[in-house]
Amino acid sequence: MDMKKISKTEAEEKIKKFFENIENKSPRDIKKMKKLAMSHNLQLKGLRKKFCKKCFSPDLKIRGIKKKIKTVECKSCGNLMRWGI
Repeated sequence: MDMKKISKTEAEEKIKKFFENIENKSPRDIKKMKKLAMSHNLQLKGLRKKFCKKCFSPDLKIRGIKKKIKTVECKSCGNLMRWGI
């Protein structure tokens, strides 16, 4: 399998463009983009909150906000994630 080498800036642009319309993406595609970011040593920062860290599904539901902590549940696997606001 031949992989085309791309520069760090090209990878950054590709990742930004991908995450603009994440609702229509599959978990497999999301996993590929995360792997691309890791291979170029890029941080996803706020983009990592757009998908489940366990199953890479973009289907998330906000459970609630309490004491400056946002609880989000994955609709696919039921995994709970908590993020500070």
